Amino acid sequence: METKEAGRNFSIKHYVKRLLFISFIILILDLIISLVSISLVQQQSAQYLRNTAELYIDRINNNFSYLNHFMGWTLANDEDLELMNDETTSDAAFIKSNRNLFRRYAELQKSLGAEYNFFVYLKEKQFFSNFAPMDLTYPDYQAFKKQVIELVEDKMLYEQYYSEWTTIEINGSYYIINIVPFYDSYLISLISADKLISPLRELDLGGEGYATLIGSDGESITDPIPEQSKLLKLFQFGKTVNQPFSNATFHVKLVIQFGTFEKIMIAQLLVVLLAVTIACYLCFIMLYFLKKVLIPIKNFSKNLTVLTSTGEPIDFENSRIIELEKANKQFIDLVKQLKDIKIEMYERELEKQSMQLRYMKLQIKPHFFLNCLTTIYSMSQMHMHEEIQRMTMSISNYFRYIFQNDQEFVRLEDELEHIRVYFDIQRQRYQNAFTYLIVSTELTANVCIPPLILQTFIENAMKYAVSRDKKVEISLEVSQQFIEGEELTMIRIADTGPGFPPDVLEKLRKGLPLDQSEGQHIGIMNTLQRLAYLYDNRAKVHFSNSTGGGACVVLYLPATEKGDLEHERIDCG
Repeated sequence: METKEAGRNFSIKHYVKRLLFISFIILILDLIISLVSISLVQQQSAQYLRNTAELYIDRINNNFSYLNHFMGWTLANDEDLELMNDETTSDAAFIKSNRNLFRRYAELQKSLGAEYNFFVYLKEKQFFSNFAPMDLTYPDYQAFKKQVIELVEDKMLYEQYYSEWTTIEINGSYYIINIVPFYDSYLISLISADKLISPLRELDLGGEGYATLIGSDGESITDPIPEQSKLLKLFQFGKTVNQPFSNATFHVKLVIQFGTFEKIMIAQLLVVLLAVTIACYLCFIMLYFLKKVLIPIKNFSKNLTVLTSTGEPIDFENSRIIELEKANKQFIDLVKQLKDIKIEMYERELEKQSMQLRYMKLQIKPHFFLNCLTTIYSMSQMHMHEEIQRMTMSISNYFRYIFQNDQEFVRLEDELEHIRVYFDIQRQRYQNAFTYLIVSTELTANVCIPPLILQTFIENAMKYAVSRDKKVEISLEVSQQFIEGEELTMIRIADTGPGFPPDVLEKLRKGLPLDQSEGQHIGIMNTLQRLAYLYDNRAKVHFSNSTGGGACVVLYLPATEKGDLEHERIDCG
């Protein structure tokens, strides 16, 4: 076919040449990109694995440092260990103290990991026992016990074991050991070398990659390292990463193999060649449909993407195809509908984000946290150790529930348990200034409510009702009711304090906003907005003052089973 200069028309041969030229350029670029990508992936993978190893080693170093301090403190200051040194091994006090220390180190083992084993050796009494559940077999335990006793007697060997973490061999297996002495009492920490390195072995180091621990003699102290075949050694590229531990005689060695990444280049080449072949074949097919179908569809597609500067759809030109003309009109109507929906969704999202922001601000209560720390400090001055333990655990559960609850609905049982924890914390602060009662039924076991809704009203009762002058009673009752044929969850919160001020109570009953200029009433107003949003204005809250004195809040929440609410995100059934 000859070219026509006036219409700028070209022959099929021209388009084929152009397509082949473009395909060749793409192929060259793909080769360059593949090589660069492989190099970058190798560097990034090595850096990622190096950073991962550093993080893991930092954690192990922190564990080692903490264990040295904890075991040293136990030997020098613990009353139970001192009692064990004073009593005979058959004495009841000795057995009780041994159990106390066992429980304490078992808790320490839970926080560090089951691979950490702890032992005690009292030289004068020839008493050797584990201080936590151990994963040693009995023959290994006997062999380890014998080695420890020999090490304690041999001062030359003993120096290298208590000064830093080092390796020890027990029946053909290597372990990491540290011995902390205090006069004739010794605490020993023992960790399996294979279990210590196991998290790093879960990393993807390539088909021939591996992670191991290297001892002071340069030999591996973990499971055998896989042998590499000669063929793989020729075609694979790798990197070796060595990371030392602090205060230890061993280090981590990572061997990273990248043989898999070189295969990416071959796969990309095949994809490009296939794409070029298909493109050549499609060129001939496209010419057939060009005038009949492709040109009208191209014009219609172009019209669909063009909008005026005001965002309104333009008037399309006549394409002389009935189906496309109908699609033009439908598209204009569709754009207008989508614009309205987009505006409505945008406004709802803004409202939701604003509400969530206020909700998150209410979750962080620095004054409450500082008051709890002050209470713990006062308890420590009075040596109230058991009370400090209960207080610390309650505060931990309290803030764990707050920071881990990002769902829009939680189980009512969990919310009530959180309220009990809050009451227990406040009881440590106010002692006998108040009592509380929480009553619920089995019918409410599977009910779901928004998180921290109840706490807002409970905190309000604690803030305005509890005082040192008069003992206050706070009650929380949950029940199921049918009102006008609808099943509702009724939650009643009442106290025997001074009650709501008349002006505040009047505004709450009329649904008017409260004054929040001085940082007050933010929690109540935000809670009411959350209830209205999450329940689509079907939740009701009644405020009143009891006849005998005190404030009373009654919530009527629609029963929420699985899938009942549009905004529900968890399975509460």
